[in-house]
Amino acid sequence: MLEEVERTKGTASTSERVNKLLKMGLELERAQSLDEEARAFFQSASQEDRRSGSAFRAATRKSLSRED
Repeated sequence: MLEEVERTKGTASTSERVNKLLKMGLELERAQSLDEEARAFFQSASQEDRRSGSAFRAATRKSLSRED
């Protein structure tokens, strides 16, 4: 791994390159975490919408059957 850091550091020092890589890794990890949170939020919202829609349809059918 150190060879790769040395090979890719350019004119920066080794510690500067390592710090840059760590920052990039932390930013990527944060973005992935936010993506997972958003996915979980919208998945649960979708499930709630389906349950609500199903309950609404059932209540509508029951109400309409009383009118006949």
